[in-house]
Parts: sequence; structure tokens; C-alpha cells
Amino acid sequence: MALRTYLLRRTLAACALVFVVASASLLLARLAPGDFVSVNDYTLDPVERERVRARLGLDKSPGDFYAAWLSRAVRLDFGQSLLYGRAVSEMLGERVLNSGVLASAALVFASLFGLPLGIYVASRPLDVGARVVRAMSLFFISVPPLVATLILIVVAARTGWLPVGGMTSRAAEDLPWTGYVLDSLRYIPLPALALALPFAATLERLQSQSLSETLNAPFVRASLARGASRGRSVLRHAWPVSLRPVLGFYGLMIGSLFSGSFIVEVVTSWPGIGRLMFDALKARDIYLVAGTAAAGAAVLAIGTLTADLLLASVDPRVREARAS
Repeated sequence: MALRTYLLRRTLAACALVFVVASASLLLARLAPGDFVSVNDYTLDPVERERVRARLGLDKSPGDFYAAWLSRAVRLDFGQSLLYGRAVSEMLGERVLNSGVLASAALVFASLFGLPLGIYVASRPLDVGARVVRAMSLFFISVPPLVATLILIVVAARTGWLPVGGMTSRAAEDLPWTGYVLDSLRYIPLPALALALPFAATLERLQSQSLSETLNAPFVRASLARGASRGRSVLRHAWPVSLRPVLGFYGLMIGSLFSGSFIVEVVTSWPGIGRLMFDALKARDIYLVAGTAAAGAAVLAIGTLTADLLLASVDPRVREARAS
């Protein structure tokens, strides 16, 4: 019962977050000086501009405009994109899928690098290699995503190892689905690595710190006293116990991968939700701005909810405290 109440509260909070973010994005875009017509249609005379504004519904007051949008948004109808002339909901489905592919690849890369390196640093803290890993982690945590992305693009351009932008080649559309998948696999590593490196560094820090504390626990010393090897004591006894803060971060990372992909997608021309939001903001497409903001907030809310559930699953005290 406590878990059900806790889950209901967190779900309602997540829905409220999506509603507030989408509403605020729409109203801020509507109240800002200028609009879609003034930004994009330079050749129209004033009379024709007013006609276009009336046809697009941009001549309404902010209150009437928001009320009309909200009546459709509750049915998950975010309107028609002014820039692309397509339903916003349809475009969000396509772009969220692309961002999901990138975020999933980044999640895999972050786990493959961060967790083993965290275990290594905690197990051998005095090794030279562990010191190098700690220095590299500090570097990647400190470097902004834009700088890390540009560095990887320069390396890829100089070496020719990876494509420097896009999701597929121009010829991919004419290939069978197997060829399309293989072609896209060449384009995923660069943006995925740019997105994953800061999270891998954070995972390494969390894992190494938590495991270092767990290694001093009495049950680990007892396993060593019974004759278990150090490697067995670390992986079988200490590591599972040290995962609580790591699991909590995983839930937050799911949402942060989407929200943090904005710069990476723009710089690498990855056709995801971040790139779509950039185009919408540049064109003052207020319907698309609100839709992309709602999609990003929904993913962030899902990630936060996942983090809370993971923490509640591994620690009943968290569940009982938050449900009360």
C-alpha cells in the first residue's frame, strides 16, 4: 500500500511538471516580442501580415490563445507546426524516437566506461592507473558538452574514423532495413560518446566512492577472513551493496540524457528532440516550442520517477518516508 501511494504521488507530480513546463513555454514564446510571421515572412506588407496572423490564430490575446491551446493539449493535440505544416504530436513521435536511440547508446557507453572504472579505482586506489582515471573523470565532469562535442568532431574529421554529423548517409534511404541499420551504426558513436562522457565520469565517481565505503564494512572483512579472494569479495559481496546511489543516479540520468542532448544534437545535426526545439525557437514556432518542451519535461519526469522507484526498491526506508 505504501508503494502504491508513493507511486501515485510521484506520478501526479510528474504530470504537474509536464503541464507547467509546457504552459510556461507556450506563454513565454507568445509574449516575447515578434512572432512567426514577422520572423519568417519579410516580404509581406502589413495588411497581408495581419491576415496571415489571423489565419494562424496569432492575433488572439495571450489568454484566449492559451485557452484554445489548452483545450487541445489535454487531448494530446499540440496543434499544427507553423514551420513544417505538420501535426506537432506526429513530429514529436519521430524525434523522440531518434533522441531515444541516441540516449540509449549514450547510456550503454556511460555504463561500460563508468562502472568498471569505478570498481577499479575503489579496488586499487593507490595505483597510478586509478589516479589517471580520477584525473580524467574530473576533466570530463568539468568540460562543457559543447567543448567535448567539438573535440570529438575535430578528432573524427582528422582521422576519418567516424562521420562528423547526421544520423545516416544520403544513400541510406535506398538501402534495405539491414543496410539502413548498419549505416546508422556508423553515425551513433560520436554524438553518443559526446553525451556519455560526463555521465560516465559521474558514474565512476559515484561507484568508486560508494564501493570504497562498502569495502570497509564488517561483512566484507568477514568474507576476506573466511578465505575469499579480494576479487570475489569486491564483486560478489561489496559491489551489489554499493549500487544504491548508482541506481538512484541512473533514473536521473535517463531524463538528463534527453535534456542534455540539446547542444550535442544541434552541433552534430542529429535529428532529435533537441534539434527540433532549436529550429522551433529560431523560427518562433510557438506550438512546436510548447510540444518539444512538454516532451522533454515528460522524459525528465519519467527519469526522476524511475530514480525514486529504484531507490525505493533497494531501500524500503525511502519508500516509507516519502509515502508518509
